[in-house]
Amino acid sequence: MKKMDTRTRVLTGAVAVMALGAGTFGAVSANAEETPAAAPAKAVDTAKSNTFETSHLTVESATKAAQAALDAAQKNGQKVSVAVVDRNGNTVVTLRGDGAGPQSYESAERKAFTAVSWNAPTSELSKRLAQVPNLKDIPGTLFLGGGAPVQLKGAPIAGIGVAGAPSGDLDEQFAQAGVAALGK
Repeated sequence: MKKMDTRTRVLTGAVAVMALGAGTFGAVSANAEETPAAAPAKAVDTAKSNTFETSHLTVESATKAAQAALDAAQKNGQKVSVAVVDRNGNTVVTLRGDGAGPQSYESAERKAFTAVSWNAPTSELSKRLAQVPNLKDIPGTLFLGGGAPVQLKGAPIAGIGVAGAPSGDLDEQFAQAGVAALGK
C-alpha cells in the first residue's frame, strides 16, 4: 500500500466528512418532509355545568380585617395574633402583635380554619363538643372561642381567628371587629 502525504490525507478526510454531513443532512431533511405538521393545540371551552365560581377576599381586604382585629385587641391592652384564611382554609394574612405568645400564631390560624369550615363562630362550635367530643380530633381545627366566619350571602368565604387574650370571648370579640371592618 502506498503512503499518502499529509496534504492528500487532509483533503481525503475533509471530503469524507463533507460526504457524511451531506448524507446526514439529506436524511434529516427527507425525514422532516415526511412528517406532517403537528396540529396546534385547541383551547376547549368547558361547559358552564362543569364548573362553579367562588368568592374570595382580596389580600387588601384580608389585611384590613386582620389589622382591625389587632387594633381592637391593642385598644383593650391584649397581645394577640390574628389570622385570616380563605374559603379553603389557606392562610391569606397573619399578623402577630408585639408581645403575643408563641402559641398564639398557630392557634389563630386553627381558629380561623375552624370558623370557615363550619361557617360558625368557634365559641358556638365549642359548645358542640359536649355532644360530639371527637370533633376536636379533626386535623387543623381548634374548638375554642376566637374564630369568626366571613360570609357573603350566608356562605362562608373566609375565617378570622384571634388568639392570645386571656379568654376566648375576648379573642372572638376582636375577630368580630375584623369581620365588621369589612362592612365599612
